Parts: sequence; C-alpha cells; structure tokens
Amino acid sequence: MAITDWRIELIHLPVADVERAKHFYVDTIGFTLDHDHQMGPDLRFVQITPQGSACSFTIGQGLTDMAPGSLKGVQVVVPSAADALDHLRGKGIECSDVDEQPWGRFVYFTDPDGNSWVLQEIVVPT
Repeated sequence: MAITDWRIELIHLPVADVERAKHFYVDTIGFTLDHDHQMGPDLRFVQITPQGSACSFTIGQGLTDMAPGSLKGVQVVVPSAADALDHLRGKGIECSDVDEQPWGRFVYFTDPDGNSWVLQEIVVPT
C-alpha cells in the first residue's frame, strides 16, 4: 500500500528562553498559543501556530537537542509581503525590506535566538 497523504504538522523551534520566545511569537507577531504544559522540572511543551497555518511549532524545554537559533529558513507564504513587512516593523521587529524577485516577494527576519524566517508572497508569472 502506498502512502499518499503526508502532512507536516509540527516543527520544533529551538530556543534558549521559552518565555521570551513565547512572548515574541504569540504577543508580538500574533501566533496562536495552542498549548503550554509543564510536564516536569525539565520538560515543557508550548505549541504555537501562525494564523491560517496547518503546521504548528513547538518551543519549550527538553524537546530537542538542536541548538537555540539553529533553525534556518522556515518559509511561510503570506498574501502580501508589503503588509507582512508593515506588520513586523509595526511590532518593532527588525526585518529586511521587501526583496522583489521574478518568482516572489520576500521579507526576512530572525527571532531573538537567531532562528531565521522567510515570508513569501507568491508571484504568478504573467
């Protein structure tokens, strides 16, 4: 039997300070806080989801051995790169100007730990 339905649902986002990361993603950017559970002195599970996304991210303690800031180039599709840029800068987040390419418009930023993000507005060639 062939496997025909593979969906990415959860990605670990390595951070050094869970509260700082939670504040950045939930309170500043506007991700939804799905779960925040302390399951022991060295295990905390925080699940956050970008608005409209089928894929969530976990931040926490004891979840991964990846170094904080080591996740690079997570790409998120947005309706408008200009609107995303305005939103991020309006929240005080340092990010690139809109990078215009024939295949899309891009905005780049990093979280407080150095994990890097790419926001892409898809451009349909004419």
